[in-house]
This record gives sequence, structure tokens and C-alpha cells, in this order.
Amino acid sequence: MRIRDILKETRTISCEFFPPRQAEGIPDVLRTMKTLKEYRPDFVSITYGAGGSTRAFTEQITLEVKAQADLEVMAHLTCVGQSQEEVHGVLERLDEAGVENIIALRGDPPRGQTDFVPAEGGFKHATELIEHIRSNFQFGIAAACYPEGHTESTDLGADIEYTKLKVNNGAEFLITQLFYDNRDFFDFLERADKAGIDVPIIPGLLPILSTAQIRRFTSMCGAKLTPDLDRQLEKFADDDDAARELGVEHATKQAEELWKSGVPGIHFYVLNKSYSVSKILQNLGLPDHSGQQ
Repeated sequence: MRIRDILKETRTISCEFFPPRQAEGIPDVLRTMKTLKEYRPDFVSITYGAGGSTRAFTEQITLEVKAQADLEVMAHLTCVGQSQEEVHGVLERLDEAGVENIIALRGDPPRGQTDFVPAEGGFKHATELIEHIRSNFQFGIAAACYPEGHTESTDLGADIEYTKLKVNNGAEFLITQLFYDNRDFFDFLERADKAGIDVPIIPGLLPILSTAQIRRFTSMCGAKLTPDLDRQLEKFADDDDAARELGVEHATKQAEELWKSGVPGIHFYVLNKSYSVSKILQNLGLPDHSGQQ
């Protein structure tokens, strides 16, 4: 089922997983997914590895999940390290396997590179990839957006115009990058509304697992920690368990406020760890995602 149609019927809870570095790790990803399936997510997704390094595993897991026929899956696809012909081949395989949803991304540069350089004959931007998918296939298409602005955007105005171009080219809904201050998300919604963006915008939440981990993540993607949250994390710099519990508490509060505001759904970046998202969903107690059989 296309996610755009699911969004017409219900407010969604979704979970994002990432592929392992080695094929031997695939069963662990599937086990984590099985644990969270108890909470009845409306769809799941599997990222491309950093710089497209594990894209074969992404495709393999996506196809395995689709074959189970009891979880809706959204495939990630980036422009990194592939020609247009190679990307088209991936799309054909996904289409043949019955996958109905794609999130189209430019992708980050491979490890060790600071600037994105398209592969020879490859797509330069997510907007080009979205247009190619729309013109050649019948997939439901999602795209990414950035409440605090993409790290390469010159300003928030330019960032929202690029987001609008993704929608104009065929993106049917948007999922945000992680953020820790809901005000950034609400401000983004205001900019999107003024720009005429009228597709569903799903906030993406990443529960904190450790102080070092989240400081590394936010420095890479341009998101920020609130001053109060940063001070609390400093207390737990050497206590990952306490930082994880703080992460559950903070993400629960974020999700509660967002849900009450009427967001179309919430997308959890799981990092292949079921504990935090399980606790958050228990805390939220949403009727359709309670974990009760």
C-alpha cells in the first residue's frame, strides 16, 4: 500500500533501521524489527549506509521485509556512487518485488569526503532522482526535509525553496531530519505553509543513546541540542545508561507535544536498538500502537 494512502486513513508511527556493515549482521536487524513489530508500525524503512557503502544490504533487507507481507516497507535510494542506469536498475528490482514506496535522497558524501560529487552519469540532486522516479515508475515518493536547514543551504529561505522543488517534482510527503527542539519543527511548518507546500510533513525523532553519540550526530547533520538538554547530557557523559533514559524522557515529551499538535505521524530513527523506541511507544500509549495483542 502506498504510504500516501495510509496517511489519508490514519496518523502513522514508523521506524527506520540501518543496514549492517557485514551480511552476517542482517539477522540482528530483522530481530530488532520483529521486536518493534509488536507496536504495529504503519511502515518501516531501511537506510542506505553512509555514502552508499552498504546499499546491497539495504536492498536485501527491504526485499526480505516486503516478502513477509506483514510490514509495509519504504525503500531508501540515494544518488551516491551510482550512475542513472544503476539507480534505474535498483528501481526496477524494487518494482518487480512489489515494493511500493521510495524515499529519494541525494545522500551524504562517502567517508573521507567533505563534498558531494555525483558519480559519472549520476544524479546531482534529490530533485532529479524524484523526477526520474515519477516519470518512469508508479512508486509512492517521499523526500527529506530539514527543520533547522540543510548544512549546505545558504539560509532557511533557500532551504524551503529547495524543499518545495522536491514536492513540485513529485514528493508526496516529507520526513524531517532529527531535531530536539519542537519549536524548530513548528517554525519549519510555518515556512512550508507560506511557501505553498501542502503535503504531509512527518517529524523524525532520534532517541539519544549516549552523550558522545548524539554530539557526534548533531555535529555532522547540523541539528542542535537545546542548552538545557546539553547541560543534562554533560552530567551523563560517562554514563550511557543514564543518557539513554534521559533520551527516552526527552523524546517522549517531544512526541507527546507533536502528537497533540496534530502531526500526520512520527518517524523514529531506531539505530537498530529497540529499547528506547519501545519505551517511548509504551509511554505514549497510542491506541493503535500500544503493543497489546
